[in-house]
Amino acid sequence: MPPTNAGVASPAAGAPGTVPRRRWGRSELSIPVIPFGTQGFGNMFGPVADDEAVRLIHRAIELGVNHFDCARCYGDSMRKLALALKSVPREQVIISGRLCLHRIRSELQRELAPTAEDAIRDVEDQLALLGIDYFDAVLVHDPADMGPVLAPGGALEGLLRLKARGLVRNVGFGMRPHDFHWQALATGEVDVMLTFNDYNLLRQSAAEPGGILEEAARRDVGVLNGFAIVRGILTGVDVDEAARRGRWTNQEDIARAKRMRAWAMERGVSLLALALQFCLREQRIHGNPLGNQNIAELEQNVAAVTTPLPENIWEEFAAAGL
Repeated sequence: MPPTNAGVASPAAGAPGTVPRRRWGRSELSIPVIPFGTQGFGNMFGPVADDEAVRLIHRAIELGVNHFDCARCYGDSMRKLALALKSVPREQVIISGRLCLHRIRSELQRELAPTAEDAIRDVEDQLALLGIDYFDAVLVHDPADMGPVLAPGGALEGLLRLKARGLVRNVGFGMRPHDFHWQALATGEVDVMLTFNDYNLLRQSAAEPGGILEEAARRDVGVLNGFAIVRGILTGVDVDEAARRGRWTNQEDIARAKRMRAWAMERGVSLLALALQFCLREQRIHGNPLGNQNIAELEQNVAAVTTPLPENIWEEFAAAGL
């Protein structure tokens, strides 16, 4: 169980509350605790029309969810984000992007970019696509091998050269293997990082003593926590349907999520709020990106992080041994 409480704010009656914000490590950016993962409107989990995406993005900004975490591999979301940004002053939003080094999953995604020059071309092209002058951060996304990325002339060098030019203000990595994160952190060049599926109600390996959260905090590195709701199975909806929609096949996770859902329903508590506020209790995590597909989902997520939970809920949850 995380040691501290985030001090969740109360919402105004009948309206979504103010989304808490945190300092994103040494980037010095103040980000909402639930950044917007743009895959939500990239047609990856169902079609989202251009005008719907634009309204969704503008509503997110109104609610204070003004950090958009985008990637080429998130369907056609970058094109839609660009449409919405045309009417938004650049200083009102935080845009983090990715240098995708995994399998190609989108027509927009270019070839793998293992060299500094490839990285520079890729990021410059993304800036043009979005119609912006700079990224607040760019993260190397899912490299298969850290060696070429960290080597002289590799992708990290390319991002650092972009940072020197002011086109990228912060540099980081988004990936699952903890040993990869250790290698990245050891360079001393990492400003921000994104972990996947290792801090949520189902598992907390990132918070192990001497682990990557401890090291990131020691270095004042900003941390995003991917999979806080584990592809939707911790949102309180039917778990089998959420697993199908989110393409989640881990049967142990699905079984535990069902038990957690039943426990929460018996107590009239939102499992979504439990899942998100559990992550908010870990102060070394600064943001938990969520891929909202529509305004209703967005507002539900905002309510989940702004509505106080019953007293002693964490003690009761821990005692349940779910």
